[in-house]
Amino acid sequence: MPKLKTHKGARSRFHITGTGKLMRTKGGKSHLRRRKSARAKRLFDEMIPLNQRDRARIRRLLPYGVS
Repeated sequence: MPKLKTHKGARSRFHITGTGKLMRTKGGKSHLRRRKSARAKRLFDEMIPLNQRDRARIRRLLPYGVS
């Protein structure tokens, strides 16, 4: 069986926790930050779990559980 390739874009955007959950960052972090409050900017830093329906699609892009 040949090796599967990891999707490099998915590798940088998603992280897999020790329990197997897929985590993602929030969008809208990289521009128009001057008008956002400090609290809103701080909330962009935390990672949130991926939706259940999207999990299978992203798992295909990360076959070896790259974190």
